[in-house]
Amino acid sequence: MSLFLGLDIGTSAVKAIIVDAEDREQAAAEAPLSIDRPQPLWSEQHPDAWWAAAAAVLDRLAADHPKLMSGVAALGLSGQMLGVALIDAAGRPIRPAPLWNDGRAAAECAELDATVTDFAGLAGARPMPGFSAPKILWLARHEPDATGRTRHILLTKDYVRLCLTGDAISDRADASATLLMDTRAGVWSPRLADACGITVDVLPALVESGAVGGTLRPELAQRFGLRAHLPVAGGAGDNMAGAIGAGVVRAGDAFISLGTSGVYFVANDRFVPARGQGMHTHRHAVPELFGQHGCVLSAASALAWIAGILGVASIERFLAEIEAANLSPAEIPVFSPYLGGERTPHDDPLASATLSNLRAAAGPLHIGRAVLEGVAFAMADCHDALTKAGAAIDTIALVGGGARSRFWGRLIATVIDRPLLLPPLAPLGPALGAARLARQASGGALIGEAEPSATVTLEPDAASRAGLQERREIFRQHYAKMPGS
Repeated sequence: MSLFLGLDIGTSAVKAIIVDAEDREQAAAEAPLSIDRPQPLWSEQHPDAWWAAAAAVLDRLAADHPKLMSGVAALGLSGQMLGVALIDAAGRPIRPAPLWNDGRAAAECAELDATVTDFAGLAGARPMPGFSAPKILWLARHEPDATGRTRHILLTKDYVRLCLTGDAISDRADASATLLMDTRAGVWSPRLADACGITVDVLPALVESGAVGGTLRPELAQRFGLRAHLPVAGGAGDNMAGAIGAGVVRAGDAFISLGTSGVYFVANDRFVPARGQGMHTHRHAVPELFGQHGCVLSAASALAWIAGILGVASIERFLAEIEAANLSPAEIPVFSPYLGGERTPHDDPLASATLSNLRAAAGPLHIGRAVLEGVAFAMADCHDALTKAGAAIDTIALVGGGARSRFWGRLIATVIDRPLLLPPLAPLGPALGAARLARQASGGALIGEAEPSATVTLEPDAASRAGLQERREIFRQHYAKMPGS
């Protein structure tokens, strides 16, 4: 039996799964990660933390499932996108990596937009603070000693690949989101690199997501109980790998992901540069396809935040209590989930969260419901931005940890007035996409042939639509009243 290992280096955890040729999960392991915020707007993780967590999950699988590990035919990688890991000539990280939700580089964004003619037409999106290119320019300006010692600039999963294989390689899908690529052509752009104060020779070699991108070091193969010279697939960023995991592999397929952030991804067979509203277009992990993205920077993380404030012991129980409560719509507050700024549609790292329209009757369940609705409203903003940009959206899958709450999913379906599908394998997320890309790299089919259980459809709720739309109007007004908006 051929087996495939998917390794996803997320923001809050590293997850690994082993699946068979028909996508049936055989084993899984997980290790946590934490974020450092040493200054306002900064968000960082040390690359060594990524590797330590990745090694921990592989060690756990080796200890608990040695027979399965010995049968793995290929390994695939997925990871949080846009992180900037500066690596020296010895292969060691020079400093912590600024992450996708780091907002320090607003001035550099404005400079890149002004100095590179039609930046979005070349890269696929306007420069925004979370993206790699402006952060690299910030590092070149503020930490020239660090960038002067840099031999490689790697994305999150690609630093883990360096540790696994010794090779500095990325895939074209994840790499396109750095905004350093001629995205239509799928090659690094010397013009964009030069604008960021670097040269393309510090950027990794590029392969397709489903191609081989290195082989496992012999000593690690022995440590983890894996085959010698195990192929490691090019892999993809978590959005593209999540799309593969959700079966979003044709033009018009879309997904909404409720993870740490909220992502709205639409597959397109045309390259449509995103020139406004905080949207971005990158290459998909499926050749000849592109992905149009909207991103809400705080989604499930907003729920975790309010649960911590309220002292909630179980988020799952909290969600069930919110759903069961007969809350009066007039007593539900309005929440905007801009805890770390916002990308789509505002492109505003300084946007702040608000909780308003509070009444004396409001309690923890009312506030929790407001957070769920606020994320739903923000995802509806993404939906509107994408449709206004001409994205042709056929079916929409709901994925990510938040998709476990069908109640939350129905809120989103109602606000955007579109049904949402719950693919049976979607809870496996980007790790499944990475495993599928591993299978493709070893010569197999991208999507397994197991007969899936029936897909659940979450329909809009006509009875609650009017009240939600009223609160969404209040939600929109709050951002319009923010200073500088």
